[in-house]
Amino acid sequence: MSFSVPTLLLISALYLAVLFAIAHATDRNWLPRHWTHHPLVYVLSLGVYAGAWAVFGAVGMAYSFGYGYLAYYLGLCGAFLLGPVLLHPILRLARGYQLSSLADLFTFRYRSQWAGTLVTLCSGIAILSLLSLQMQAMAGAIQTLAPDASRWFSATLFAVLAAVFTALFGARRSQGVERNEGLVMAMAFEALVKLLALGSIAVILLFSVFNGPAGLETWLQGQSHQVSALERRLSDGNWRALLLISFAAALVMPHMFHMTFTQNPSPRALARASWGLPLYLLLLALPVPIVLWSARALGVAGSPDLFAVSLGVVLESPLLATLAYLAGLSAASALTIVLTLALSGMLLNHLVLPLRSPPENRSIYTWLQSVRRLLILAIILAALLFHALIGRHLALDSLGLIALTGVLQLLPGVLAVIYWPEGNRKGVISGIIAGMLVWFAGLVLPFATGIAPGDWLGLHLMQPSDTDSWHVPTFLALSVNVVVFALTSMLTGTSNGEVRAAESCSIGAMARPPRRELEATSSEEFKSQLTVPLGNEVATREVERALDQLDLPASENRPYPLRRLRDQLEVNLSGLLGPAIAQDIVQRHLGFKPQSGSQEPQHDIQFVEVALEDYKSRLTGLAAELDSLRRHYRQILQNLPIAACSLGSDHEILMWNHAMETLTGIAADRTVGATLGALPDPWRELLGSFHHSEAQHQSRRQVELGGQPHWFNLHQSDIAGPGHPEGGTVILVEDQTETRRLEEELIHSERLASVGRLAAGVAHEVGNPVTGIACLAQNLKLETGAPGVLETADEILSQTNRISSIQQSLMNFARAGQDGVSNPHAPVRIRRCVDEAIHLLSLADRESPSPYRNHCDTGLMIAGDEQRLVQVFVNLLSNARDAAPEGTEIPIDARRVAASVEVSVTDEGDGIASSDLDHIFDPFYTTKGPDRGTGLGLSLVYSIVEEHHGTISVESPASAETGRGTRFVLRFPEAHPTNETTDQPS
Repeated sequence: MSFSVPTLLLISALYLAVLFAIAHATDRNWLPRHWTHHPLVYVLSLGVYAGAWAVFGAVGMAYSFGYGYLAYYLGLCGAFLLGPVLLHPILRLARGYQLSSLADLFTFRYRSQWAGTLVTLCSGIAILSLLSLQMQAMAGAIQTLAPDASRWFSATLFAVLAAVFTALFGARRSQGVERNEGLVMAMAFEALVKLLALGSIAVILLFSVFNGPAGLETWLQGQSHQVSALERRLSDGNWRALLLISFAAALVMPHMFHMTFTQNPSPRALARASWGLPLYLLLLALPVPIVLWSARALGVAGSPDLFAVSLGVVLESPLLATLAYLAGLSAASALTIVLTLALSGMLLNHLVLPLRSPPENRSIYTWLQSVRRLLILAIILAALLFHALIGRHLALDSLGLIALTGVLQLLPGVLAVIYWPEGNRKGVISGIIAGMLVWFAGLVLPFATGIAPGDWLGLHLMQPSDTDSWHVPTFLALSVNVVVFALTSMLTGTSNGEVRAAESCSIGAMARPPRRELEATSSEEFKSQLTVPLGNEVATREVERALDQLDLPASENRPYPLRRLRDQLEVNLSGLLGPAIAQDIVQRHLGFKPQSGSQEPQHDIQFVEVALEDYKSRLTGLAAELDSLRRHYRQILQNLPIAACSLGSDHEILMWNHAMETLTGIAADRTVGATLGALPDPWRELLGSFHHSEAQHQSRRQVELGGQPHWFNLHQSDIAGPGHPEGGTVILVEDQTETRRLEEELIHSERLASVGRLAAGVAHEVGNPVTGIACLAQNLKLETGAPGVLETADEILSQTNRISSIQQSLMNFARAGQDGVSNPHAPVRIRRCVDEAIHLLSLADRESPSPYRNHCDTGLMIAGDEQRLVQVFVNLLSNARDAAPEGTEIPIDARRVAASVEVSVTDEGDGIASSDLDHIFDPFYTTKGPDRGTGLGLSLVYSIVEEHHGTISVESPASAETGRGTRFVLRFPEAHPTNETTDQPS
């Protein structure tokens, strides 16, 4: 049985078309969202690790080394089982800084474009062997099914199909690091196809060759040497070396880095993969012994690597042959696609862009996409050339070992990223170069050319005829790498940039970036500055994307948000152009202002706060207690009943507590990170001038707020000290407005009291001459009988009596207002008190008609102090006159209600606002202008009414129909007249 080449070509094309359709449908959201976002999809996509070597080469390894073939799977399983301490730190860096490849990670950590370029070149050289392995495996499978097919033609055909898919779909995204859900879904489908195909092959062989599990057990009992062959172990050195290189593959293989970190949806997904991927690899490894035993039972000839395909030919089973071919095609195509995609990104960011910048007259996104597709084709062509010259002459395991041991030289640098902050760029570069030289001389040359350079130096490395000793040059190259790396790092200096990057990368460490002022002062300036290297369209899009990611307004000018924007732009450009170029663009075009003198930059407190909030769930023990204490003290500052803010030495606002928000009406999220100069008036001038002054205290600073004067006490103090050398200032603001108004009202009241005492004194002094005039008038009447003189004397007496009445009223009113002076309570007629109050008020303006109408019944009486009750009505009637429109009347009514007397004073004014009703009886509370009232009248009224065991209430509006007017209602206990009660007219 055999297949034709066109048939195999059709199968391959259809399979890749299905992959393309799945990827396209995922990106178009045609597939249900719960399918594409299911955790199993990400776990299965990591099965891209199992390429053709896992499907075909694993059988050959089992044939040669027995159960030792499992080391290829166990090493990677170990790496994922150690995910929390090995993979999660790298995932944090990759997601936080948009690092799309291992070269990006090296460039970021060691702050060296040369380090990223070296990693790219080393990965590219080693990976050519792995790509050649996929071509070799597929060429062998095609030739097994179609004996007339040329191996070279078959390899070329496979490479072209994989390149077309990768270039058309995998590289169509060029706007930074984005999760390609279509690619992930396609790789998950590939992993499922591979697993189902191998599982189906195992089941078919179990029943077609051995007639079921029982038959297999019987055959194994009769073929003990076959079982013992599988028990044959690798040498200890090779076993350990294979475990090591498969362990390292999780970190250093470009396609694994791409799928594990770049395409990762969330840290939780990686946690699931830490057990999901080992389970998948275990299921993938189970069919290998059955395939091997079936081939031995049938006496299949040829390469053990292709036993799975050969069994379909021997058994003349098109289904079995097709399944084996699909399994190999699925594994080889998936690895080739992801590997070339990942390597093309590395070459673009670390080889092409450092040498040639994007053209100014063309969109960067389009140019990057075109270059990346060309790089994919170039990688495939290079792999074909390597395969033609070297790869097609080597076995699958030799090609796989060359690739894995080559990228193994990157492992020390990766581990140093998270575990050795002292490592530097010089050390990692020299270590990789030394290790690669030993690898090439001790492993590549013996495998590829049959030359053993170690013999020239007297070193007993791997001999071309003894490839089982490949572990010797592997461990030697790694050891040389580590020693050179460590010694060079310890003997050479480390730059400040590397130190800061190491702090960002180390587990448990938290970077403390400097707080410096940027030259660009707004997001609009960011766009104009980035237009030079990126062009207007790209600069605008990248700045707006960063603003949207940070949830910042379109126009931002606060220093701290601008620093965050700068960092986010560097991260985004790192995913687009690589970390070295992104860092260079940001430093050159979005630089900081130079530091003045020897002043050290302050640490970015807001950044530390945000980082601690993100990190708090991982704090334990003493660190968690200290963080709890920090939160406690910060909450104390936030909830202080006095307004407080803190400033850095660069005048940037670091804290703005709740009381300050209430006082100023400015939210903390609008001020924290800004400078004092960005505050609105009057706070900018008030706080700014005080902060720049040398005074630590300022009292009674007057500020106009809402058209009203306010007074504040200001205090400031430096917060630098032995435990806080960075410096800064804390400012406290006390609102003294109410106190100041109270003091002014007290002063005004004192002045009124002084005027009252003066008036009483004047009235007393006027009394003496008035009495003399009255006496003279009396004498004049006795001394003459002239009618004209008598008439004049009567008029003089009338006027002097009037003066005496006015004098007595003033004296009584003045005495009633003095504390502690009170007459004993006696029955008092309400009408008389009202008349006396009207009489006093009419003295102020005799020319205007009185608006008061006294409707009180003469017979209504209450027990009280007449002069103090007159004072009550003077205040109420005065207020009513001020509120009533001109020409309207103010009625005063009284009536008997049960055992009480109810008196009401009503005006037709605008009424009292509902917000003022609860405060009108408070001392110094007034709705009148500053020159028209003291705010003490109604408070005094309330006190006098309470002294008389009465109540007072207010109704506003007084009329429900008109919605106008105010009515004060007083209620006193009724008193009954006595014999001493007289009713003298007022």
